[in-house]
Amino acid sequence: MTSPGRDSAGTAPPPGPGRLTALLQQVAGGDQVAFAALYDEAAPMVYGTALRVLRDADHAAEVTQEVMTEVWRTSVRFDAARGTAQAWIATMGHRRAVDRVRAVQSQRDRDGLAAAQAYERPYDDVQETVERTVDQSRVQECLAGLSDLQRDAVLRAFYGGRSYREVAADTGAGLPTIKSRIRDGLIRLRACLGVD
Repeated sequence: MTSPGRDSAGTAPPPGPGRLTALLQQVAGGDQVAFAALYDEAAPMVYGTALRVLRDADHAAEVTQEVMTEVWRTSVRFDAARGTAQAWIATMGHRRAVDRVRAVQSQRDRDGLAAAQAYERPYDDVQETVERTVDQSRVQECLAGLSDLQRDAVLRAFYGGRSYREVAADTGAGLPTIKSRIRDGLIRLRACLGVD
């Protein structure tokens, strides 16, 4: 049985390019001491990669922790024939950092959208009252420009809430006559108010 952090010959992996690969292979076997050594050597590289992508020290530190945890969990998937341990870990760090950038941007987008949707134009009671008064005055002036029969029919229909048939019954005029009065009255009102 090999000692923790030692290779199959019972010695610690020698410094050099193959050291991370040897440590990673030991970690795949569950060697916690080897993982501590791997962490000490690989974490600064992961942090640097994450910091270059994220430009935020706190996010880079979080990504480093996540990546090193992932290295511990997935070390059995590492295949030395496909690349170096350094490249495998650095790629994992870069991908995780890019994912974090996307997640942060997505959250900012959602927050901005929520803020825009929640915005309510401040209510100005004075302005609303003035606008309503001006509108009412204009409508009254324009109604005064209608014939008495047109004004009566329009007021009964639109301000009184009556149907064409009810206006006809109230005034004793025929339904086609009432429709014509209301139609002609509305055309004149529209022109007077400048409504297209």
